[in-house]
Amino acid sequence: MEPANVPPLPGGRRAAEQRLAAIDPRAYGATRNHLDGAVTRLSPYIRHGVLTLAEVREAVFAWLRARGYGQPERQAEGRRIAGKLINELGWRDYWQRLWLLLGDGIWSDLEPLKTGHHPASYAPDLPTDVAAASTGLACIDAFATELMATGWLHNHARMWLASYLVHWRRVRWQAGAAWFLQHLLDGDPASNNLSWQWLASSFSSKPYIFNRDNLERYSGGRYCRHCPRAGRDCPFEAPYEELQARLFRPVMVQDSSRFGAPTDAEPQRITPCAAPCAAPPHRPLVWVHGEALGPANPALKAHPTAPALFVFDAELIAGRTSTTGGEPLAPGRLRFLRACLAELPVAVGEGDVAAELLAAAAAAGSDGIVTSRAVDPRFAAIARQVAGALPLQVLEPDPFVDLPLDGAGAPDLRRFSRYWRRVEPLVWAGFSRSGQG
Repeated sequence: MEPANVPPLPGGRRAAEQRLAAIDPRAYGATRNHLDGAVTRLSPYIRHGVLTLAEVREAVFAWLRARGYGQPERQAEGRRIAGKLINELGWRDYWQRLWLLLGDGIWSDLEPLKTGHHPASYAPDLPTDVAAASTGLACIDAFATELMATGWLHNHARMWLASYLVHWRRVRWQAGAAWFLQHLLDGDPASNNLSWQWLASSFSSKPYIFNRDNLERYSGGRYCRHCPRAGRDCPFEAPYEELQARLFRPVMVQDSSRFGAPTDAEPQRITPCAAPCAAPPHRPLVWVHGEALGPANPALKAHPTAPALFVFDAELIAGRTSTTGGEPLAPGRLRFLRACLAELPVAVGEGDVAAELLAAAAAAGSDGIVTSRAVDPRFAAIARQVAGALPLQVLEPDPFVDLPLDGAGAPDLRRFSRYWRRVEPLVWAGFSRSGQG
């Protein structure tokens, strides 16, 4: 199958700003579920900190104010117009907070499956015909091809492909999640894995499935018209009730609003400005990592003339970390990262991250290392190694919403709806204040 006409997304801040300037919250809210809808394609830039959630939030607010929706009497209308896009930014903040809470526990089922099937009945590996885009299903093969060729898939296509894998082929969601992380330019374990869990029903009240009518409606019928299995043995051509009966077994109703990380999955955190870094270093080395590849990086902002280093993590590239689920990074992901780095005032190395940082600090005569907080548990492990040899200062990036990440005052993360009831008014309060200013 030929990939859809979606050019690979270029890396770097200039490309990110061009996409940000082109956002249309009204069109996004009305068409985002359609494959040819007005989606922003900002996620690869957000995932790597080329753009921050705070910057995108403010760009949406600026779009509204430029059209008069900052005036008090029109703010409610502005919220309706841009509410879906702001809500989607909230989903990323929510996933990131869960990753901080659960650490590598995001690779384990958070709740029992609601499919009626025992977890052991799901295959552990990606089917070879799916990996080769040769299932004979035009839609599935097109999605797989596009994923591997471009590093990008529309969110609806991701859901259809994931649902097919988990529910029709009965493959463990972890296998599909690792496949996605290998290729997606926005491959973020939090958003990726927890979305797979939502779809699989290990972090939701029911499994997500689709049928041919749904596929045709949101894809414009582009796949079914040419599919050799359409009208013959299409596995998706049935009413939802029939598909549910075919795919799942009855399960007892249970309270699915509770979850907990395994006790051995508690994340290890580096507390900003802890004892080893009570004072900023006088001659710092700035450690730039893959979650902060933009000018909003607080370490780069605090020390614009200091030497800065990004180290390609050899273990991560080779697929020996939980960040990619044990799969090596695809060449497209590495090209995107290199393009982002090319626009930053930073040296680039590769190897053991802690060892490279400490060697660079010694060569530069640095008395400490400064970086920005990252969510990935691997960052915490590397930071502990660094802090054991040299003072480490970890700075906080600009938040999407000014609430604690954990502890007293943090939002309830047991479901997105609970989080959003707390967070949404605070986000829009910032818009209201700016409109009155």
